[in-house]
Amino acid sequence: MTDPAPSTLGVYGITVAAELAGLGEQTLRLYERRGLLTPDRTSGGTRRYSDSDIAVLLRVAELLAEGHNLVGARRVIELEAINSDLRIRIAELTA
Repeated sequence: MTDPAPSTLGVYGITVAAELAGLGEQTLRLYERRGLLTPDRTSGGTRRYSDSDIAVLLRVAELLAEGHNLVGARRVIELEAINSDLRIRIAELTA
């Protein structure tokens, strides 16, 4: 059995999201500016992070620890998403 996909519903404020990811709030803002994630926004503009966003933050931290820079981390994450989509498509076509 596979793990369920992380929820994409933005429920965490920036303080909680930063704590869950083990990062600072300014780091989350930087990652957003660099295109690594796009948290939901309330009607008032407050960021709301999802479980999926937290997973991305943790993955970015792993990639940085492996020696990638932010541009490289963003590209790896983009390629992993494309790969995941292709695997799903292959499974659909072979089912």
